[in-house]
Amino acid sequence: MERLSFDLAASSLSDMNRFLHRDLADGDRRHVSVLNPDGAHNIAVGLNHPVTVEVHGHAGYYAAGMNKHATVVIHGSAGTGVAENMMSGTVHVKGFASNGAGATAHGGLLVIDGDAGLRCGISLKGGDIVVGGSVGSFSGFMAQAGRMVICGNAGDALGDSLYEAVIYI
Repeated sequence: MERLSFDLAASSLSDMNRFLHRDLADGDRRHVSVLNPDGAHNIAVGLNHPVTVEVHGHAGYYAAGMNKHATVVIHGSAGTGVAENMMSGTVHVKGFASNGAGATAHGGLLVIDGDAGLRCGISLKGGDIVVGGSVGSFSGFMAQAGRMVICGNAGDALGDSLYEAVIYI
């Protein structure tokens, strides 16, 4: 497996995302390390290749959103909307996640080692979410399918208007 690195202190986020979208051939499995993310928004969004992306630091809004096929590991915390609208693949946040983690996910696996903020798994449509800590209010709100495993506590209105999703706490 070829290993590549993008240092966001020296190259642009647009260049990195362009590479992840255009320059990776289908089926060409690679390992990409992202250095010095410094909370940049939209890291590794819309991936549609079997690539492994490791973000070494904190990620901003919508990291690994719309993921399909990729494995994204964030060695830090993630801002609002991490793994939003994920279709497949795996996203692992080794720190904490802000609001809306895994919102509208249709498939795949989101693992958060720490706590997740408000609305984790809101409108979940089929993915799996595992939170090692606690979740904020309205998590699992209007979840239609999929599973949530919460190892800590939950805020108010957990699973409010739940359809066929399953929540374990």
